[in-house]
Amino acid sequence: MAVSSRLPAPPARGLLRRSPPRILPVERAPRRLASGARAVSGSPGPSGSPVPRRTPAPLDAAAVAPPSSKASSAASAIDFLTLCHSLKTTKRKGWINHSIKGPESIADHMYRMALMALIADDLPAVNRERCIKIAIVHDIAEAIVGDITPSDGIPKAEKSRREQEALDEMCEVLGGGPTAEEIKELWEEYENNSSVEANIVKDFDKVEMILQALEYEKEHGKVLDEFFLSTAGKFQTEIGKSWAAEVNARRTKTCGQ
Repeated sequence: MAVSSRLPAPPARGLLRRSPPRILPVERAPRRLASGARAVSGSPGPSGSPVPRRTPAPLDAAAVAPPSSKASSAASAIDFLTLCHSLKTTKRKGWINHSIKGPESIADHMYRMALMALIADDLPAVNRERCIKIAIVHDIAEAIVGDITPSDGIPKAEKSRREQEALDEMCEVLGGGPTAEEIKELWEEYENNSSVEANIVKDFDKVEMILQALEYEKEHGKVLDEFFLSTAGKFQTEIGKSWAAEVNARRTKTCGQ
């Protein structure tokens, strides 16, 4: 067998397989935040550990309330105040029955009672703010039912029922909620005479009435004995008795009654 003298041809250029160079990972130093910059919550901080997430501050419910909710609340408030307008225009019937010209309104009467609660001294263990609130709301149902007096011949229980119904209607107009419930509670406290604050405001109601009667006697030259006789001996508190005595003393001095 003949041996070939030719050497094997070298492999064609470009056909040789070379292993790709191995790239070693380069260790990088952690990035430093620029002065004054803040890390994003959850991202690595300067030490490489995640920055703890911060709990967002609670938002004011009123600030995030949808516009429709705010508009509804405003509408309810204005509806309620519009309903209360009649308290400013409805004249107290007791004075009308005695032919007093330009008599006080229901709101006039309640306002001076609130002032009485504001300026009253010597009220130990009494919530003055609650007295003021009771004075403001005690006749509020009269915005719907009007000023019902004993001369109308309506039984006390029926008068109370009508006023309770009117109050519920007014609180519904207000839209319910804590404020409406507070108005109901204050009114019922006065109606039931169930607290020392209610006792005091009941007395202020009578004192305001006889003071107004004295003023009308002087203005119109009338004798309004009915109002003084109907309240005599019915004051429950020391301040009520003291203020009533002062009004009566002034009446005796001025009118000789």
